[in-house]
Amino acid sequence: MLTVNEIFHSIQGESSHAGRLCVFVRLTACDLRCSWCDTAYAFHEGHKMSVDEVVAAVAEHECPLVEITGGEPLLQEDVYPLMERLLADGRTVMLETGGHRPITRVPAAVLKIVDVKCPASGEAAKNDWDNLERLAPHDEVKFVIQDRGDYEFACDVIERHDLTSRVAAVLLSPVHGVLDPKTLSEWILADRLAVRLQLQLHKFIWSATTRGV
Repeated sequence: MLTVNEIFHSIQGESSHAGRLCVFVRLTACDLRCSWCDTAYAFHEGHKMSVDEVVAAVAEHECPLVEITGGEPLLQEDVYPLMERLLADGRTVMLETGGHRPITRVPAAVLKIVDVKCPASGEAAKNDWDNLERLAPHDEVKFVIQDRGDYEFACDVIERHDLTSRVAAVLLSPVHGVLDPKTLSEWILADRLAVRLQLQLHKFIWSATTRGV
């Protein structure tokens, strides 16, 4: 069984797939408490669903792209058979994970978005650095940037792990409403970083607090 916070059909707001139609499966529970978290409602809210029920709910939307997110989806054991079932149905499956849980058991075909926690999150000490060596070429790495210290931390990680040449995209996302995207853009331009600026498209289409989008 899975504890599911919500399942909804929307516009993908993040990653290199931003702008595409996507079904989101948000699982309940997270063992991190990032300072800038925008989905704290997923810490506890949710209801039980079997893998079969989740697969059926996703199929109702007739959408080829699915993202499993949270919370932290890798906390739930049945997330692994869920990913296998969705892949078997011919769907492109994305997984967004906080980067502190091992990704070793995630099916190879899943597109993993691994969030490396920067210092201002308050959770940087919990990063599983081995995950960066487990990445496949189709995976992506995300850094949520709150200030200049976070940016310099991200630059160091990107360089030390040679991320821009090893994964499909490196994403730098300013904390919405805190760090001006223009400022982050100027830092990226000045350093000529081969990264992708990410603006969380859904927050501009709807709002930062609208759920189910």
